[in-house]
Amino acid sequence: MKTRWLNVIALLAVALAAALVVSANRAEDRTNQLLNVSYDPTGDLFKQLDRQFIDRYQHDTGKRLTIKESHGASSQQARQVSEGMQADVVTLAVYSDVDELHKAGLISDGWSKRLPNDSQPFHSTVVFVVRKGNPKGIADWPDLVKPGISVITPNPKTSGSGKLSVLAAWGSVIYRGGNDQQARRYLRQLYQHVPLLVTGARESTVAFADERAGDVQLTWESDALSEVKKSNGELQVVYPPVSILAEPTVAWVDKNVAGTEREAFAKAYLQFLYTETAQETIARNGYRPVDPEVARRYADRLPKMDLFPVTLLAGNWDEIQQRFFFTNGVFDQIYRPTAKL
Repeated sequence: MKTRWLNVIALLAVALAAALVVSANRAEDRTNQLLNVSYDPTGDLFKQLDRQFIDRYQHDTGKRLTIKESHGASSQQARQVSEGMQADVVTLAVYSDVDELHKAGLISDGWSKRLPNDSQPFHSTVVFVVRKGNPKGIADWPDLVKPGISVITPNPKTSGSGKLSVLAAWGSVIYRGGNDQQARRYLRQLYQHVPLLVTGARESTVAFADERAGDVQLTWESDALSEVKKSNGELQVVYPPVSILAEPTVAWVDKNVAGTEREAFAKAYLQFLYTETAQETIARNGYRPVDPEVARRYADRLPKMDLFPVTLLAGNWDEIQQRFFFTNGVFDQIYRPTAKL
């Protein structure tokens, strides 16, 4: 009996030692590793940016980094970080999702001024994707509420793309001289044409492009361009005359990187996004670069539009969230679900 217990203890000691080695290795690996928590459409973009940054950083410092990615609906991603996901940097769809992490104590005060252009290395907007030949003749926001039109767009409670679609629709009325009552009426009509709400931009693309739900999809410009390219001529982009200026926003997560070597990696990674190399990659992938010279070179691919800021609708993102997306806000007042996917 004594021998058997000694054997058990020996086996436990071996297992514990192995576990400690694994733990040490994981800690060592984490030292040269970054986790970028991002929103749905940016997977292909950051795969390219990651390779470029890793090579440049190794050339400049001699250190070889590993970058991992997590992609999903933007607001859900922010929630997961606030609940413990160990993000080193966040690159989310809207300012408010990053600011929620600041309010939760994960990102320091003054965070938006730590990087150029208010920590927004690129812009985007909301456009339409329609079927080949645009059989429903959709060209502008009023066309979306014509009889027989079915619209696919994500849930604004979980998706940055969904939030921006709500704001773009409302703002399309205000920008043209309409009042809040008219904007509310239009938004209510629009969401009567939305048969289902999916979680994020990726699910929206699957529903529209793969499952052929709906006549028109409201989505990120970058996603629309990629979707159309992959469709072999079955889909096309429609640029409405006016839409919202989407401002994806980035930050390093102080609570997770402060005092570690990863803090320097995280800062260098986000600063890299403003370099000409990265801005070129951003433009090639259908996002609007903030570097004016790069933007000029890609003007044909990313046509000029009337893009209004969110401040057309409220003073700042806190007011936007409170007014439109909190419980019993505008969206809850106008939307009644008719189906689920």
